[in-house]
Amino acid sequence: MAKLGKEKLFDVVITSIRNCGWQVVLLSKIDQHPLRFKMFKDEEGYLVRAYIWNITHGGGALRPADEFRIQITGVNQFTPETDGKTVILGWWDEAGVFAGFDFRFHNQPLGASPSFQIKEECLRQAYEKGFCPYKKENQEIAIAFRPDFIVEYIRSLESLHNFGQTDRDFEILSSVAINPSAVSDEQVAMVSEPRRITVASLRRALRDNSFKNRVLNAYSHKCAVCGLQLDLVEAAHIVPVAHPNSTDETSNGITLCALHHKAYDKALITVNEQYRVLASETKMNYLLEIGHEEGKESFLGNLRPFIILPPAERDRANPEYLKIGMEIRGWQT
Repeated sequence: MAKLGKEKLFDVVITSIRNCGWQVVLLSKIDQHPLRFKMFKDEEGYLVRAYIWNITHGGGALRPADEFRIQITGVNQFTPETDGKTVILGWWDEAGVFAGFDFRFHNQPLGASPSFQIKEECLRQAYEKGFCPYKKENQEIAIAFRPDFIVEYIRSLESLHNFGQTDRDFEILSSVAINPSAVSDEQVAMVSEPRRITVASLRRALRDNSFKNRVLNAYSHKCAVCGLQLDLVEAAHIVPVAHPNSTDETSNGITLCALHHKAYDKALITVNEQYRVLASETKMNYLLEIGHEEGKESFLGNLRPFIILPPAERDRANPEYLKIGMEIRGWQT
């Protein structure tokens, strides 16, 4: 597979961040290495300086067969981002995963033909599970992750790379990466305090990403009520996460574009137990009274009579969850 140029590599980074629902403002040209940008969502934001290279096989008879690496070119020494995050990334285009390396292990002048290594097994686990930590012989922690985990990686950058400080912390982090649902709150509480919040956040993020990917794939990335794709579709919980009866089962999910997601949560539209899409006459009449009815006909005209159903029956919205979802949101006909 051909290597990607810097502009393509940085486009993967920026697109991945935006697909996570965050906004990005470029502070340097997309083909300039390193790339500087500001990423933000609501009141949270980070200044980032990103270095990136393609991940390739280690090569050479003296290299292990399962060793992959980034070959550092064009940089003699990494420059830290003052008051921000400095990320050193690799991109394995074959499987669509990143690898992140710890800047603090590489903040001195680089030698001749430097390269940073990571095992193929870790890259493949990240492809399958979403995330994988890898402890190198020099005790550096490298992190392999899918694009849907990139925001969590950048947010927790320093803490994640600190997990090599104790064997117990690293073992629990590795367990979370393999099966987040199998790691108990008691195990999370065993992690050293500076890193405990990171493990809890990681466990939640992996669960959320699993739910999101399962639901989006079940509905072929189409809005269930209008059929839109265009990467503007979100996986919504029918019974909200905050509700005690909520679950991360695929059958508690439905795909909605940004517009219909908001309309669904505001009970302007709903989906009943027979999978029929309904618009609230009560809400529409109120909007008419206050003069906010502009666009009503176009809005209603884009609604399907029934939602798109996933081919697999087990993935379809559970009618009981749909009923609870209507009650929770205060649905009015």
